[in-house]
Amino acid sequence: MKITFLQNENVILHLMLIKTMMVNNSSYKAFIFDLNGTMIDDMAYHVKAWHQLFNDELGARISEEAVKAEMYGKNSEVMERVLGKGRFSVEEADRLSLEKEKNYQRVYRPHLRLIEGLGHFLEMARGKHIAMAIGSAAIPFNINFVLDNLHLRHYFSAIVSADDVFMSKPHPETYLKAAALLNVEPDRCLVFEDAPKGVEAALRAGMQAVALTTMHNQSDFSAYNNILFFIQNYTDAALKAIV
Repeated sequence: MKITFLQNENVILHLMLIKTMMVNNSSYKAFIFDLNGTMIDDMAYHVKAWHQLFNDELGARISEEAVKAEMYGKNSEVMERVLGKGRFSVEEADRLSLEKEKNYQRVYRPHLRLIEGLGHFLEMARGKHIAMAIGSAAIPFNINFVLDNLHLRHYFSAIVSADDVFMSKPHPETYLKAAALLNVEPDRCLVFEDAPKGVEAALRAGMQAVALTTMHNQSDFSAYNNILFFIQNYTDAALKAIV
């Protein structure tokens, strides 16, 4: 079978990364997970919920692709980027945000499940006494929706939500606060992320990251040099080297 140069190069780089991690895996004392798109593959449902709110209720006339580009940080920040600063009071922004999340949960609930392999990976990490946290821009309403319906809360010693930080991703506060709650130095934490802005937050926190390609292509992360490797799900063999 003929293997192209690019395929061969990717295999070699992948094996080099695994070898490096096998030497250094003891340096990771904590795993910090983003939630949406990282633990569950639900970002398409968030795009549709935002698109419906912006277009059907608020008359924004914005495409789904444009919505996707703005989906990082707190909900109020997403609304400000799309609709302009100062359009809503804090109370009105909170009401619209909750309305959007209720619509998202209603449509996504029948599909709610962990990304393939994550349940086993969490068990492996817990068995190795690796501390784990969630660091997400989601509001507690959505984090609880996932953790309680999938019975995951016992895996995580700390949870940092949108309500727990002043500055959302790509600011590093979310991940630095998670590390502090775990009592682990930032450079000994490994972040799992699906979004370029989240990987940037990890970089600014002094952390390396594993990037999931659930919503973005690898090329979307080209600006960041803190990515150990990319995975589509948690069955990837490279993960065995870090637990």
